[in-house]
Formats: sequence, C-alpha cells, structure tokens
Amino acid sequence: MKRNLYLLILLFSSFTFIKCEKGCTDPLAENYNPEAKKENGSCYYINLPSNLNYTITNGVNSGLVEVTATAANENFFTFVFFDGSDSTIVTSVNGQASYSYFSAGTYVIKIRANLSTSQYIQVLDSVSVAFNSGGVNNTGYVTPLNYPNYTLTWQDEFNGSSLSSDWIHEIGNGSWGWGNNELQYYRQQNTTVENGYLTIRAKQETYGGFNYTSSRIITKGNIFRKYGRIDIRAKIPYGQGLWPALWMLGENISSVSWPSCGEIDIMEMIGGNGYNDRTVHGTIHWESNGHASYGGHNSLSSGRFADEFHVFSIIWNQSSITWLRDDVQYQSVDINNLTAFHNDFFFIFNVAVGGNWPGSPDASTVFPQTMIVDYVRVFQ
Repeated sequence: MKRNLYLLILLFSSFTFIKCEKGCTDPLAENYNPEAKKENGSCYYINLPSNLNYTITNGVNSGLVEVTATAANENFFTFVFFDGSDSTIVTSVNGQASYSYFSAGTYVIKIRANLSTSQYIQVLDSVSVAFNSGGVNNTGYVTPLNYPNYTLTWQDEFNGSSLSSDWIHEIGNGSWGWGNNELQYYRQQNTTVENGYLTIRAKQETYGGFNYTSSRIITKGNIFRKYGRIDIRAKIPYGQGLWPALWMLGENISSVSWPSCGEIDIMEMIGGNGYNDRTVHGTIHWESNGHASYGGHNSLSSGRFADEFHVFSIIWNQSSITWLRDDVQYQSVDINNLTAFHNDFFFIFNVAVGGNWPGSPDASTVFPQTMIVDYVRVFQ
C-alpha cells in the first residue's frame, strides 16, 4: 500500500512540474515557447520590417526586368531572380535591382525586406517576358546573305536542337587557365541550340574545382578558311570579369604552336560597367621574335552590347584584315609581310570568366551571363 502511494505522489509531482513549466507564452514573441504553461516575463520582440511594397517593370521586347521596393524598418533588400535552374541574388540598400532575361517565359522573383540576413519579410511574384521572334529579343543589326563578287562558302544558322558536327567542345580549364589564368571550367552542358540560336551561358557554380562554368566550341579539323568576309551576328554578355570572344586560330597550331600559328580576334569584349560594356576589340597576334599584336576597338555611343544583336565582321584578303561593326569599318592592318595570316584558320566561340585581361568578377557582376549567336557566315 505504501509503495502504491509513493508512485501516486511521484506521478502527481511530475504532472504538476510539466503543467507549471514557465517560459514565454506569447506566440508573437521571438522566443515563444509552445511548451510553456506559465508566463515568466522572458518574452522579447523583434521589430521586423513592415509595409513591403514593390513595382516590377518589364521593358518592351528587351528582356530587362527592373524592381523597386520600399518598406518600413528595413536595413537592406534582397532580390532573387529565378531563371530556369539558375538564380541570381541582388542585394540592394536603395531597394532597386534589375536583371536581363534572354529567353521568353514566366519567371519568379523573390523580394525581401531585411532587418538582417535571417530576419526579414518577403513576397514572391512573377513576370512574363516575351520577344518578337523565336523566344529571344531579336532586335539589332542584320547583314545580307549575299555580297557582290562573293560566294557564301560556309554558314551555320543554328537551326536545330544541337550543334552540328562542324563544332567540337573543348572541356576543362586548360593549361594555366587557357594561358590567361581564366577562372571558368568549360562544359558541354553550358551550350544550347534552339529556336535558331546558339547560346553559351557563363554560370557562377562550383564544378571541377572551379567557381564558374561556361563553354568553348571550335571547328578545328572541320571548318577552316583562308581569306574572305566573315559575319557573326551575336548578342554578348556584360559585367566585370566577363570575356566573350568570337575568334580564329591557325589550323597549324598543333605543329607550330601559338603565336606562330596566328590569331584573329573578330570580336572580344572585356566586361565592366560603362565604357567596357559598350566597347569591343578586334586584334591579330603573331610571332615576331616574340609575341606581337595589333588591333583597335569600337564603342557604342550609349548603352551596352548586351542590349541587342550586332554583327561583327572581318574582310580578309592577301593584303589586309579589316574589322567592321554593323558594316562600319573601325580598324585595318596590312598583312603583306605577316606570313601567319596566309594560312587556314578555324573558329572559336567562347565566354571566359576572369583572366589576365578582364580581371575577376566582383560584387557588381550578375550571373548567369549569356552570349547568343544568330549566325556565322563565310563569303569568299
């Protein structure tokens, strides 16, 4: 009997202890304890941001989406732009952010008003992006399919669902970052062909021991030409640390190496806000008791090359190589005494990230970045 009485007292004491557990009982408090049965005065409260309002504007046929947000009691804003399997985070103290989409579709945007990185209020919304042609903003300069005294000898209009057999993917980071201390790992997966466009996308992601991925494709051993007019219509990326290029190397590089094989840069751009994003470079490189080079550059009066398509061209003959942007000549070089440029050359299209020339991406650089090629045409 005494033993039963002892068990009864023990059970009653345990029940009393659980029933009378003290803590913060206010569900609105930061340290609310749902197990507490009695308030002990420990509750504390955080004044989260409130009154989050925003506007999303979508430029007509541009792909540029801009967001402006306001809130009370915020320290900063965070915007997340979802783009397929990628997402880009923009942190802003003034409540403004923008992102360029390159394909038509409906995209989710997350908007946060932050007290701190872990204390915030947020909303999710979406924006629909549409273009006039093929799901891509096709505005920009266009060149013809024929020229007087020329014959079209090779072209790729990228009409299909994959690259043609003319192209080969180069994989990895090469030697010393392809000789330039570049930061990306080249993958086949960063290239797509659809709706009549080739797309190379540079991403900020970890792969193969590197923090960025992109693609580099070549026609070595398949398509190589000497002399002619070459037109490439493309929309190129922007931003610090981006290095898109449409260029050529001598087909004999395997036997004579670089720079003896020669290099023709039809277009290179070193990204960066302002001047860099609106300036392209055309250059040749060759061997002359060491590395020698010559070239020039061309700048838009406003905007950036990422805003619309442009056509980057060279006219190459036995005497000279001339560079044009949208049919306007901006540089020419005499090659009469430069033997490297009287041989066959193959094509290379790539988007590098970082390297000796552009430097590394910084906090202003937006990823992913995309180079879209509409066509490449060779006339001889």
